[in-house]
Amino acid sequence: MANTWFETVAEAHRRAKKQLPRPVYLALVAGSEKGVTTDDNIAAFSEVGFAPHVAGLLDKRDLATTVMGQPLSFPVVISPTGVQAVHPDGEVAVARAAANRGIAMGLSSFASKPVEEVVAANPQTFFQMYWVGSRDEMLHRMERAKKAGAVGLIMTLDWSFSHGRDWGSPAIPESMNFEAMRKNAVQGLLHPKWLLRYAKSGSIPDLTTPNLAPADGGAAPTFFGAYGQWMGTPLPTWEDVAWLREQWDGPFMLKGVMRVDDAKRAVDAGVTAISVSNHGGNNLDGTPAPIRALPAIADAVGGDIEVVLDGGVRRGGDVVKAVALGARAVMIGRAYLWGLAANGQAGVENVLDILRGGVDSALMATGKPSVTDLDPSDVVVPDGFTRALGVTR
Repeated sequence: MANTWFETVAEAHRRAKKQLPRPVYLALVAGSEKGVTTDDNIAAFSEVGFAPHVAGLLDKRDLATTVMGQPLSFPVVISPTGVQAVHPDGEVAVARAAANRGIAMGLSSFASKPVEEVVAANPQTFFQMYWVGSRDEMLHRMERAKKAGAVGLIMTLDWSFSHGRDWGSPAIPESMNFEAMRKNAVQGLLHPKWLLRYAKSGSIPDLTTPNLAPADGGAAPTFFGAYGQWMGTPLPTWEDVAWLREQWDGPFMLKGVMRVDDAKRAVDAGVTAISVSNHGGNNLDGTPAPIRALPAIADAVGGDIEVVLDGGVRRGGDVVKAVALGARAVMIGRAYLWGLAANGQAGVENVLDILRGGVDSALMATGKPSVTDLDPSDVVVPDGFTRALGVTR
């Protein structure tokens, strides 16, 4: 029997690339334009070093923290990502893995599984929304998420609809009808493990968005149908952000903040937390890596709201670097998707175990008893590394 365990996220990535049909794989790689931001999200972490001790280290270390009132066994949260056609269990498998490892789950409104099923798999679920449709439609989605048991809301704004890619965008069908399956049959046959998973589940990749189903009980839109509505919705103002926050009576995160002035406006809008994020490099290419923008934002608003980081995390050491520079925790996206593609729920758990082990090792070397004790003295940040965006001089 083949060994399904892998020792790094990079190996999960390699296995995912081998197993997934090319269009599905490219949809996960994504990125926009030249891919400068996508590359920098990962490369920037390599520029930050550690300042380890060699003696007087602690045999026991506390990795636990909280985000938006939810206890985490270590400072990682599952970031919401759209339609997960990499595995038939999709977001439910991810939610189970996260629950088994004691962390919270972010669920995209563009997800392939309904919020009710995901919350049942992990009660620590944050429901994510875009500014799409009318206010009444958005209220319906929030009410549905609240009724299902979601414990927090994430509003994602870091998107300017940049979608051209120098390496070409994947051909993704509107829906998996007969014609689409005929056109993609060769890709399926070239990747039998992926095809067999769906055959065993008795399903086909679902390209609809059940969490965007209308209040009247009509059919849920396809991913591209929902995407079109999103593009056609007038862009939100800060007053809209404050309005949406007022409608949700629990913890509320604004995702996509990269500037200090925007972080301060988010505080004024009453948010609980912000995510320093550039949408995984899928937004405006040339935006700096979040880890570069994090210190200035954390210094400006970290005493008022929770600050988390999303983008480029591939190792437990990356988590510790982010926390040392002011993040309460990190959110991961592609890292768990590689694990899901490589080995389903067990693959996601494998990725989380890799990250947890790396966090523990790096924390041990700092000599700190808890991740909450990490500070900038534990890392080495080269001159010119940080980007203080939106700072009035």
